[in-house]
Amino acid sequence: MSREAVETLSLELAGKTPEEIIHRAVEFFDTASTALASSFGAEDQVITDILHKEKLQVPVFTLDTGRLPQESYDVLDATRKHYSIEVEVLFPETSAVEAMVRRHGANLFYESVELRRECCRIRKVQPLTRKLATLKAWICGLRREQSVTRTAVAPVEWDAAFGLYKINPLAEVSEAWVWDYIKKHSVPFNALHEQGYPSIGCAPCTRPIKPGEDIRAGRWWWEIAEHRECGLHRDKK
Repeated sequence: MSREAVETLSLELAGKTPEEIIHRAVEFFDTASTALASSFGAEDQVITDILHKEKLQVPVFTLDTGRLPQESYDVLDATRKHYSIEVEVLFPETSAVEAMVRRHGANLFYESVELRRECCRIRKVQPLTRKLATLKAWICGLRREQSVTRTAVAPVEWDAAFGLYKINPLAEVSEAWVWDYIKKHSVPFNALHEQGYPSIGCAPCTRPIKPGEDIRAGRWWWEIAEHRECGLHRDKK
């Protein structure tokens, strides 16, 4: 497939519903070469539900960093049972985690942006890279209004960081739309969402947000907004 063909597809999908985007994109890339990367946040749960309702046999995988809150494991199991699906769980290399902790300590992410990104690289980016090397496209729950780093998200785009295409069926929808969908279709969701956590990652790096704060303000809150990505959704420069 050519880059031009994918760009044309993305333009054609602008303004379409998430269901239409998922159907067209999955048909374009083929289910055998596509997978949903789920953190079991609200957006990913909506996509899982759509895949189930549309009977699209797209595999689902997740990253277990070893530092997730219990509520994330709870919703993982609830999702597996609710949709009767298998979820591939990816883990970081044990030796790499052990070496990092020996050198920098267990809470290195609080010390500097560089060390926090190193932790994300070992616990998230490396296992994700291994998985994405087997795919042509991955489906994500990114939305443009989530943060200042995501305002240009397109329905389908080239992911230069990992060398494949990224499908963003919820790129243009609002947070209100996501929660309306969850309530309407009784979609399982992370209990932390009801405790003020709109965005959920590793337990030490996630907190509830305050009224009026950006929805990503609870992720790596000690850093400036432009730094608040873990490397999963940042193009190489």
